[in-house]
Amino acid sequence: MGLELDSSHLLVSESPQTATKKSKKKRKREKERDDGAAAAQLQNEPTINEQPRLDVKLELVNNHVDKTPPVVGYFPSGYNPHKTNDINDAQEPNLPLAAPPSVKLYRNAQRAKVEKSSGEKNEKGRTSERLELVVSPNGSNIEFVGNSYKGEAMAAQLCTYALGVLDKTTQTLKIMPIAGNKILRLEPKLRGSLAADKEHANFENGEITAEQRAARIRQLNVQYGPKKSIIQDKKMQALRKGDDPLSQKDLGRKIENAPINKDALESTSGHSARNIPPYNSSAITPQEAYPLDGIILTGEWDFLEDLYKILQAGGEVASNAYPTFVCNRIQKLREIQDEMEKKRLSCIFSYITHLIKFKDQHSLDGAASARNHQFPSIIRQKFLEMFNPETRRLSVEKIDLLISYVLVLTLYADDFRTFPADVSNDLRMNPATVKSHYRNLGCKMEREKNKYLVTLSVPLEFPQPKRKFRKR
Repeated sequence: MGLELDSSHLLVSESPQTATKKSKKKRKREKERDDGAAAAQLQNEPTINEQPRLDVKLELVNNHVDKTPPVVGYFPSGYNPHKTNDINDAQEPNLPLAAPPSVKLYRNAQRAKVEKSSGEKNEKGRTSERLELVVSPNGSNIEFVGNSYKGEAMAAQLCTYALGVLDKTTQTLKIMPIAGNKILRLEPKLRGSLAADKEHANFENGEITAEQRAARIRQLNVQYGPKKSIIQDKKMQALRKGDDPLSQKDLGRKIENAPINKDALESTSGHSARNIPPYNSSAITPQEAYPLDGIILTGEWDFLEDLYKILQAGGEVASNAYPTFVCNRIQKLREIQDEMEKKRLSCIFSYITHLIKFKDQHSLDGAASARNHQFPSIIRQKFLEMFNPETRRLSVEKIDLLISYVLVLTLYADDFRTFPADVSNDLRMNPATVKSHYRNLGCKMEREKNKYLVTLSVPLEFPQPKRKFRKR
C-alpha cells in the first residue's frame, strides 16, 4: 500500500533561527523580482510627453572679428521679457499689440580697433572685450543693465559657456561661443542713474585725465600708504602750492602791493633768452650771482641724501653709479669736518648726478649708463616739467639749459674755481664746447698748471654777440 504525501501539506520541523534566516533571504529575492518586473513594465509603456528622436547635424561656429558673438543675460529680479508675447497672444486681435522691450548692446569701440589691427595674433584679447547689455521695458523708467567688466562678471572664470540653437527644419544644431564667455547679470536701474556711474566707468575704461588719476593715487596713498610716503606727498604738495587758485590770488595781491625794483627786473629779464638758471647780474658775491635756492628748492634737499648716507655708513661709492666729477671729489667730502657743510655738498653732488643721468636717459649715446638709475619721484617730476622731453629725446634748447644747471652746480662744488675736464667727460661733450657754455654763464678762463681754470667773477659780464660787418 503506497503512501502519497502532498508537498503543500508537508511540515518540516526546523529551528526558529533557521526559519528566520531563510525568510529574510526569501523576502529579499521577492523584492528584487518585483522591482525588476515594475521597471520592465515602466520601460515598455510609452511616456505621455515623449518627444520624437531627431538626427541632427552639429555645426561649431567660431568667433569672427567683425561680428559680436551671442550675449546671454539673466534677470535675478524675476522680470520676464517674454511676458509681452503672452499678453499679445491672449488679447483680442483688434487691439494694438504691446511693444516688446528694447535691447541694446554696447561694445568698446577702442578695443574693437585694436582687435582688427592685430589680426589673428590677439585671439585672447577678443574674448576679454568690454560689453554692456541694456534691456529697456516699454513704458517703464527701469532699465536692466549688465556688463562684462565689473561686478559678478569679474569673478574667476571656471568654465567656458556656449549657446546652442536647434533648427528643426534643417535639423542643424549650431554651437556658438558666448561673448566674453560671461553670463551677464542684468540689474535694475533707474534710467537717470546711469549718469552717476559715468565717472566710475570712465576710470575703468582708462578715459580719465592724468590729473584725475594722480589725484586718486595721491588720495589712496595718504589713506593707506606708509608714513614715509605720506611725508613725501606733503612735501610735494607744498612745492606745488603755487598751482592752487587761492594761493595764486593771494600771491597776486602781494605782488600788487610790493615795490618794484627796476634794476633787479632788468638783470633777470634775459633769463629765458640766455637759457641759463636764474641769476642776478648785479650780485657782489658769486653765491648771489646764481642763488642756490633758485636751483634746488627747499623741499628737494631731503631727497638728495643718498650720497651723504653712504659716507655716514662708511661705504664705498660705486664708480658706475655716480659721474666722474663726483667720484673725483669723494675724498674732499670725507675730509670736511662740518657735518652741515658735508651734507650740503653731498646733496649738490647728488643733484648733479640726477641731471647728468636724466640727460643720458634721453640721449642715444648714454642711455645704457642710466638704465638702472633711480630718481626720487619729486626730482623726476621736476625734470619732466622743466626740460619737457619729446618722447625720448631732449630738444637742443633744453639740453643747453640742463648743461647750464650742471655747470653752475660744479662751480658751487669747487668754490667757483673748477677745471672742466671731468665734467666734459660726464656730459660727453668736447671740452671746447663746455668752455663756451661756461663763458655764456659769465665765467672767465685762465691757464693754471697747463690746464684751463674756470672762475666766476662778479658782477656778471656776459659775452656780447659778435656783430657781422657788411663788406663794402
